[in-house]
Amino acid sequence: MAENTAERIDWRQLWASGDLARFCFICLGILLHATNETMVATVMPAMVGDLSGVELVGWSLAVYEIGAIVAGAAAGRMTSYVALRTNMMGAALVYSAGALLCATAPSMPAFLAGRLVEGFGGGALVSLAFVSVERLFPQRIWPQLFGVISAVWGVAAFSGPLIGALMSEFLSWRWAFGVFAAGGVAAALACLAVLRGPAATRQRNDGAPLPPFPFATLACLAVSVVLIASAGVDVTPLRSSLLLAAGLFGIALFFGLDRRLPAGRLFPAKPLSLATPLGNGMIMVAAFSVATVTFTVYGPLLLTSLHGTSVLTTGYIIAAESIAWSVLSILVANTPPERERGIVLAGALMIAGGVAGFAYAVPAGNIPLILGCAILQGGGFGIAWPFVTRIIVTAAPAAERTVASSAVPTMQRIGYAVGAASCGIVANASGFAGGLSSQTAAGVAAWLFLAFLPLGVLGCLAAWRLPANSASPAPA
Repeated sequence: MAENTAERIDWRQLWASGDLARFCFICLGILLHATNETMVATVMPAMVGDLSGVELVGWSLAVYEIGAIVAGAAAGRMTSYVALRTNMMGAALVYSAGALLCATAPSMPAFLAGRLVEGFGGGALVSLAFVSVERLFPQRIWPQLFGVISAVWGVAAFSGPLIGALMSEFLSWRWAFGVFAAGGVAAALACLAVLRGPAATRQRNDGAPLPPFPFATLACLAVSVVLIASAGVDVTPLRSSLLLAAGLFGIALFFGLDRRLPAGRLFPAKPLSLATPLGNGMIMVAAFSVATVTFTVYGPLLLTSLHGTSVLTTGYIIAAESIAWSVLSILVANTPPERERGIVLAGALMIAGGVAGFAYAVPAGNIPLILGCAILQGGGFGIAWPFVTRIIVTAAPAAERTVASSAVPTMQRIGYAVGAASCGIVANASGFAGGLSSQTAAGVAAWLFLAFLPLGVLGCLAAWRLPANSASPAPA
């Protein structure tokens, strides 16, 4: 008991020391990235009305996630060549440039180019924030700093959709991206002001050989997602089938290439094996990430087109999903290990139930039911994700546990990118290829959710196959 008291951190003293205040400035980059990521859904109806290009809506999230994955993998290695402060300032300015491109885009292709640049900057900012914890702050306060990061993600998930909705409702969707362009410049200036020590201003290379950067692996992933997204543009049976098959083959090749780089891999050796707890956990993460992106990408657009629902209402619905995630995650945080599997399975069933419910509620325009499905889906993620992550990391061999812990958010991002690209195929094949109208939206609404129900079932089966107790770690 005395030991716990001694290790407890005085938050007031931590703020007075300047460490906490300095880290809050660093977290501005995370806030910009995460808020922008969730905001785009609620500006989509106004943006499509201005730029057209409804057949490319799925690309808006896919290209952002591609940029974030590539930049996130590169940013940590770049600090061995360029100082941390210079890296963070550069990432913030790249992010700002991408947001400015989006704000001034004259067409949907130009907007997508801006989203890719934004993804590069945002992904690098997030990665560098985690690097800064290890580089700039004493180890004894790391848990508190990671807690701050979690709080920032929660604030971003809640505020992003509302910012987009309010901007679209009262100003313009372009103003929403303009605000983030200014925020990127502010983040760069904050880095210049608060990152002054030698650990932040000098490059760090201790003489040890750097692990090889996975250029070919990440290029393969990016090309694969683009191929899948391309299958949804100008949908024809032969062309779309060939592009989809090539994209799925590329995803398989990506994991094969990653396995061949033991010193620089992004995933453990067998990330999708049905025979291991780690593999089943990763399959669950991948399946649900792909299956649940539909409402984020197309929900506001469908509700606005079909039922005249205000973007502010859809913003509140998406925010409610994020709140449910955060609240239920906190409520189950102290669950003993022997109950983990039951909670993970319950969360999986909630997520799958949310996807199935959307298939009825969105075409019907039943706002209370849509809100219930959003809360069900977000709450399912909230109670399942912490324990799935722990199961995955605990099941990994000791030499791969660091890779396994970082692989969970990477798999989630890949799932979002693939899911957004796949949504475009379903949406365009079921009506949006002919343009946006209430008639085409009616044809798209149910199919967009029904098409991903099999992945919801796969996620539940993977959750069922997880071990009953993850307290015992895997052998080294």
